[in-house]
Amino acid sequence: MKYYNNIKTLLCSSLLLMAGVASFTSCTDWLDKDPESIVAEDEAFKNYRNFQGYIEEIYNLVPDKEKVNYCTSWNFGDDAVHNPEGYAHMDHQVDLGNYRNWWTNGQCWLNGARSSLWNNSWYCIRKCNMGIANIKSLVGTDEERDLLLGQMYFFRAWWHFELMCYFGGLPYIDEAFEATAIPELPRLSFQECADRCAEDFLRAYDLLPMDWDETLAGMQTSGKNELRINKFMALCYLGKCYLWAGSPLMKEFEKTKNGGAAQLLNGSSNGKTYDYDVDYCRKAAEALGKALDLVQKGAVSYKLAEFKFSNIYDNVRDENAETCYSDIFWTEKQNWNTPGTCEAIFRGVNSGLNTANWNCAKIFGPKVAGLVDHDNIIHHPTANLVDQYGMANGQPIYLVQNGQYVLNPESGWDPEHPFKDRDPRFYHDMVFDGFHYVLSTDGLSAAQKKLEYCDLFTGGAMREIDHGSSTGYFIQKLVPHQHNEGDRWYDWDHAFECYLPYMRLADIYLMYAEARTAMAMCNNDLSLINERPTYCPSLSAVDAINALRDRVNTLDYPMEHVPAKFLNINKNGTGDNFMDEVRRERTVELSFEGFRWCDLQRWLLLTEPPYTVKYSHEFERLEADSWFKDHDPKDAKVGNFHKEDLITRRLESKHYWFPLPDKDIYLYEGFPQNPGW
Repeated sequence: MKYYNNIKTLLCSSLLLMAGVASFTSCTDWLDKDPESIVAEDEAFKNYRNFQGYIEEIYNLVPDKEKVNYCTSWNFGDDAVHNPEGYAHMDHQVDLGNYRNWWTNGQCWLNGARSSLWNNSWYCIRKCNMGIANIKSLVGTDEERDLLLGQMYFFRAWWHFELMCYFGGLPYIDEAFEATAIPELPRLSFQECADRCAEDFLRAYDLLPMDWDETLAGMQTSGKNELRINKFMALCYLGKCYLWAGSPLMKEFEKTKNGGAAQLLNGSSNGKTYDYDVDYCRKAAEALGKALDLVQKGAVSYKLAEFKFSNIYDNVRDENAETCYSDIFWTEKQNWNTPGTCEAIFRGVNSGLNTANWNCAKIFGPKVAGLVDHDNIIHHPTANLVDQYGMANGQPIYLVQNGQYVLNPESGWDPEHPFKDRDPRFYHDMVFDGFHYVLSTDGLSAAQKKLEYCDLFTGGAMREIDHGSSTGYFIQKLVPHQHNEGDRWYDWDHAFECYLPYMRLADIYLMYAEARTAMAMCNNDLSLINERPTYCPSLSAVDAINALRDRVNTLDYPMEHVPAKFLNINKNGTGDNFMDEVRRERTVELSFEGFRWCDLQRWLLLTEPPYTVKYSHEFERLEADSWFKDHDPKDAKVGNFHKEDLITRRLESKHYWFPLPDKDIYLYEGFPQNPGW
């Protein structure tokens, strides 16, 4: 794979590629194309079929975060750790404050060896601008023109927005520069750049259909239009763009920007974590509310996937369930069907059959005695993340007060039975002590057979720091525990596939609740969290959070609504604020999906305790090993349950943004480095 040298090359390159005509084909070596594949503009843009083929490449270049280099890392917050063999990965480098490593770390999707957000973004922005400039060459219908333009406006905004989330405000590129030109565009602030993104998302919303199958052009690929950009996607990203622009970090940067590059004030930022920009939040709530109103009315195909399992630990769906929550993240024996089911709103193109099993399917479980195949790298959750999963009664286990976790006395959590009566998502997502990990032990070695049930207590076999979990947990949300040498779900006949959507419906509920709650806090108007506005007359902010809890409320695993105690909007840091519950719900529902770092960042919490300390859970097993063969592991009694610190992250204000590549900041004076780098 050959990379361009810098942004200028990407923006001014005369390269014009065809990715295939009206099909989602794999295109992994797009920079090594044969010269014969370079197509003249009069061919690429002359008709709808060719023009759509030109756009298809953009879909193919959306990075697959899970499989960017077989065993990538994408969780940069306080939610994940690697075992020592994975310390070179980007999430551990973030723990060390070594943000510059993103540019040289081939395991990181920001600039990975197989796919790169940074390079792909500038290249695709260039493609969008070239296409928009050449739309006049199209010989076709008004409908075809609108479909093409709508996709290009959406992608121009989307690639800019994804870059902004990690690097802050950038120049907004809205024209295709000549190869000899040196564009010297100023860096915009995040909010200025977000305004430009919003303009393009709105254009896309106006031009695109809700359902491609109902258009004459879309009928040519009827039944294969699921991934194509539509009106609903544009509306949802418009809302997300506005919410990010209105978040505390972006508001603070706007106040302190200097020469186009924003910078935080020195010192603690935690006191401003509830300080949103109310105007942006109002616009976010309106866009997201309109999207949810369409869902509530059944006007779109998107809906919350069902959380119904006859065996939640083994991900066995209930026979009466029409959809399955696990299918959002992975599929098995479905002919390598791309995950997402009815809930995924935006995702890229799956990179091909069996790609997950090269290594992505093998990085979440224990490598003790070779129980899980391949290398010894393990990506597992912190106890911090586990503690975010509260109780089935709707209560959080801990409150954050004065920079510390304080036990919530009303939660009912019992340290002698720490896994009992938890949020049902805990049992779906987490692997804990006593969990029946290997269901089929035929063919295992004697050492492997001893690991049939998880030994995750302090000193247990699976607590080896090199080959097990340093925190006391594994995660199976994205890859089920049957990916081991006994059950061998990573064999070809299981047709296992995984893919993380960039946006799914649960996220829209969460962002809508956050935007409405931010409005309530900024206006000091408690009624706004219970009000159902005209643009979403069936959902308040509280309703939106409870809708997600209703989804997981099943007969075997009941889940209650947000307790009345938390239905207030105080800013005094007591931990009983509704915004705190909105944020905790977001942490649990979107866990390990790559959102946590961006959330802590935009909430101005990334550098603040307790979010800077990653810790483990330590405890003694009191039940006999044989007890777990006949009992539910959540009912086990333990002794001396406590936390121990593992990593303290020494992060400063500069760590709110990743640094830009040095070779790009020397292009011209108006493109400065991020503050502190």
